Amino acid sequence: MPHHAGYVNILGKPNVGKSTLMNALIGERLSIITSKAQTTRHRILGIVNGADFQLIFSDLPGIIKPAYKMHESMMEFVRTSLEDADAFIFMVQMGDKPENQPEAYEQIKQMKIPVVLLMNKVDLFEQEQVEKELEVWKADFPQAQVLPFSAKFNSNFESFLTLLVQFLPESEPFFDKDDWTDKPERFFVTEIIREKILTNYKQEIPYSCEVVCSSFKDDGDIIRIAAEIYVERESQKPILIGRKGEMLKRVGTQARQDLEKFFGKKVFLETFVRVADNWRNNESMLRKFGYKD
Repeated sequence: MPHHAGYVNILGKPNVGKSTLMNALIGERLSIITSKAQTTRHRILGIVNGADFQLIFSDLPGIIKPAYKMHESMMEFVRTSLEDADAFIFMVQMGDKPENQPEAYEQIKQMKIPVVLLMNKVDLFEQEQVEKELEVWKADFPQAQVLPFSAKFNSNFESFLTLLVQFLPESEPFFDKDDWTDKPERFFVTEIIREKILTNYKQEIPYSCEVVCSSFKDDGDIIRIAAEIYVERESQKPILIGRKGEMLKRVGTQARQDLEKFFGKKVFLETFVRVADNWRNNESMLRKFGYKD
């Protein structure tokens, strides 16, 4: 029986459900999910293995117009994904329109690569409206397979995976069959902490923060983790810490609870707040944070 393997890259604007879809397909909580834009900052691979296939999904940052060098690096992840895809999932949501899509949408339309266009959040609308918008997308992108979808409620992922496998070339696996992501444990530590920052703070604070896992020691029964949270300005540090350290303690407690679920064992977590002036426009800091090679 021939083996198929390849990359299926998930693209779309911010907050259309890309990370929710990725997590559902993988069966693991790889990508953080919040209602805020720019939640996903890196390219995260999730791997689904079968006896005769290996699907490598890429969850990518939502496509935006860059305002910082960090955004430019995020969009470079998107550009790279246009070059190595064997198939695309392009996600839109109900109420969206073809003319409001980013440039990558038009690029994908010109490429001879299979595309599944998922129209997400159909559970929130009447069937008549869903059918009407489906026809709009089918007319605008006739070479794509346009499907109504609910990333939160769709459960028939097995047939969806079967559809995607048929787009893949014959190939040996790119990763070990036991792998389910390309990211190390430390990456998920930083993402879980960053998720708690996104959900606990408002305005600019979540977007000004970056997290680095400075120490990760698995002692068998307990994992001991030290993490540094960077902000852009000295004035942001007391806001992040909060009165008598209450806000930082809340973030640490919530992150520790999720880390214990993720790793399946006790976690001891220490967090420290650092200032890196204007890090979103600092080339050396962006390398340190993994946005650049």
